[in-house]
Amino acid sequence: MVPILESLGRTVRVVRIVDGEPVPESAEAFGGLVFMGGYMGVHDDLPWIPLELALIRDADARGLPVAGHCLGSQLVALALGGSVARHTAPEIGWQPLQTGTSELSHEWWGEFAARQVQTFQWHGDTFQPPPGSQQIASSAHCANQAFVLRGRHLLLQSHLEMTPELVALSLQRNGEQLKRQFALGNPAVSDPADASNNLEARTASMSAILSRLYARWVRGCA
Repeated sequence: MVPILESLGRTVRVVRIVDGEPVPESAEAFGGLVFMGGYMGVHDDLPWIPLELALIRDADARGLPVAGHCLGSQLVALALGGSVARHTAPEIGWQPLQTGTSELSHEWWGEFAARQVQTFQWHGDTFQPPPGSQQIASSAHCANQAFVLRGRHLLLQSHLEMTPELVALSLQRNGEQLKRQFALGNPAVSDPADASNNLEARTASMSAILSRLYARWVRGCA
């Protein structure tokens, strides 16, 4: 994510919440906020989750754009009037994402609109987007994949931000979950034997797609 935002002319400050860095008390010092994924859930009893929800609401009140990936998208949804609950089945691995055909979808996806693109998934929960959200992508196994709210907030359930190293780390740490779900016949997971194939090309493709989304998102930044 950092290289994409820097390539778009933005200075990036990374706040590593899980490593103990404090959640900023206010969004005033930022032009926009991006919330990334994690192994935890939005309803877990963790002291920083209410602080992040408050920060998202503060950014929204100031008119600043907020984006979220996976857990981050669920935090944005919950903070701004949506909800988060357990999905019917975990969605894991390489899955096709159908981008929308609307004018708004073309505005955000550009040349990737009205297409099926490959993305990397790893989530057991799903969000119900806040009132007023507009859908710009869906998938066969999880309808709520990508939404825009108030013309500036971006919610992405999948992990378009993954690099080869991050995919390899996810498989190293949690690959047994993927294998179990595949053995159970869960249609929302990919074949474990394919999960680590062609990572350079697959992640490069996702990076190009994400760069297009963020080229639109940064237009809302202060």
